[in-house]
Amino acid sequence: MSESESSASANRYPAADEWQAVDRYFAEILVEEDAALIAARRSGTDTTMPNAEVAANQGAFLGLLVTIAGAKRVLEFGTLAGYSTIWLARAVGEGGRIVTLELEPQNAEVAEENFLAAGVADRIETIVGPAAETSARLISEGVEPFDFVFIDADKPNNPAYLQAALELTRPGAVIVVDNVVRNGAIVDDSSADPRVHGVRSVADAIAASPDLEATALQTVGEKGWDGLIIARRR
Repeated sequence: MSESESSASANRYPAADEWQAVDRYFAEILVEEDAALIAARRSGTDTTMPNAEVAANQGAFLGLLVTIAGAKRVLEFGTLAGYSTIWLARAVGEGGRIVTLELEPQNAEVAEENFLAAGVADRIETIVGPAAETSARLISEGVEPFDFVFIDADKPNNPAYLQAALELTRPGAVIVVDNVVRNGAIVDDSSADPRVHGVRSVADAIAASPDLEATALQTVGEKGWDGLIIARRR
């Protein structure tokens, strides 16, 4: 079945049936998604952006990155129902700490219920408000540096979130920016979509920063054609 014949859910790009089948195959044999994670994923329908959470295999990937990096302090821009947050919280372990920034109180309420159900609420701090402002407050408070940052919030503000991440991390930290391919729209420099401009701007900022080394990966699957940037502070 061609991509043009497939359909997409709200907040997802078109995904061919074979892409989705491959995601299901690997998720079933490799991803340990327990009842709490399944419930958190499904509760995304109760948020302001249904179906916008990462796929199960992507959540597991984020958890692996945290484990490989040896990260114990994680900052997340964009919580929604807390599905990715749970993966991150489990990866940092009992001694770890997650700070997740969410604009909408409705989403934060859903997420915090999911954190309790997953048994990780004690290692997660949810801060409600515009992430540009709440991250600036973290900077002014001089919080302990983070080892890993996941940027998955409103795309036009990506450059501001990257700058905050640089101020809130130290050398060796990993920064991941999600949804950077956008069904291929990233290469359209004439796009009128502010989300595309936000991604292009953050890519330019990463490329121009002497403190970062990075690459980008395209992904296809149940979330359609998208991808992420993975950067590391030198």
